[in-house]
Amino acid sequence: MKTYTDEQLIANYLNDDEESLEILIKRYLKPMYSFIFRFVGDTQTAEDIAQETFIKVWRNLKKFDRNKKFKTWIFTIAKNTCLDWQKKKKTLPLSFAEAVRGPSPILSESLDRILERISPKYRMVLFLRYNDHFTFREIAESLGESINTIKTRHRRGIAILRKILKAK
Repeated sequence: MKTYTDEQLIANYLNDDEESLEILIKRYLKPMYSFIFRFVGDTQTAEDIAQETFIKVWRNLKKFDRNKKFKTWIFTIAKNTCLDWQKKKKTLPLSFAEAVRGPSPILSESLDRILERISPKYRMVLFLRYNDHFTFREIAESLGESINTIKTRHRRGIAILRKILKAK
């Protein structure tokens, strides 16, 4: 079976190939859910927001600027949908460290405690970079920040992690 790029799948879908949209959704479902779960910290809410995100993608795919990366666009929609949910709930997101499941409960708890000590703006950059393998540019575009801001947050986040780990 041939593997299509996101761009090819979008073009195929816009030419009435419904299966191409299904392939895109399957491709992004797991990383999207993981990304959303880090914002909300609740399985059911994350599932609801993921579904809402994909509905928004489906409704707006015809408006998608094909000069941009689809991955960045879809994660931006997910981020904005999470922020909308937070505004409605007027709650702060739980630490996305809860989404990290280590090989043992002790390691997971330790990682949770360490990550809780880092500002969310640094945690998100580190998580997107090392868990979801985003480039700095993709992180910047997804979070609506400049690439220099993201690189600075990355450096500061790493420095804070090092300081915490050295203190242990």
